[in-house]
Amino acid sequence: MEEYEVGAFVEGLRQMFTALERLPMPTIAAIEGAALGGGLELAMCCDIRVAGKNASLGLPETSLAIIPGAGGTQRLPRLVGLARAKELIFTAERITAERAEAIGLVNYAVPPGRAKDKALELAAAICANGPLATRLAKQAIGSGMQCDLSTAMDVERGCYAQVIKTKDRDEGLRAFHEKRKPEYIGE
Repeated sequence: MEEYEVGAFVEGLRQMFTALERLPMPTIAAIEGAALGGGLELAMCCDIRVAGKNASLGLPETSLAIIPGAGGTQRLPRLVGLARAKELIFTAERITAERAEAIGLVNYAVPPGRAKDKALELAAAICANGPLATRLAKQAIGSGMQCDLSTAMDVERGCYAQVIKTKDRDEGLRAFHEKRKPEYIGE
């Protein structure tokens, strides 16, 4: 890639990854093998990450005399903390799925070849819940993490208010009372 093309290319990645992160429904990354550089930046845009124990994860850009440019310098500290993110980016270290799980970069480290299965299991558990509530919970978490706690509580209050008058809320409470599984319709 020519030098003059790099800026536009990386900006395109940044915009695409941000669009993924902002999807209203929960997203899950299933990682097998290498998730390095842009691959890890893409996975970090997802709400949940599952990695096979054969996975290698890292942001090796500094070893190439560049920096993570598609959101890695901003998303990694929010996932693993400032000091750990600095260490991983400054050293360009590649880590195992087990270490990634231990530091909070991935939610689960599973046997090799099973990341997709675990991701689908999680997706099924999410889909069993009220779709409006799940969407609004994601919105409250995502928006709330971008502001101070007092403002975040206002965000949560606004999202909560939207589920009060839904048919799904009525169905969920009725199903709980009747000791049966709810049948949500997204209304």
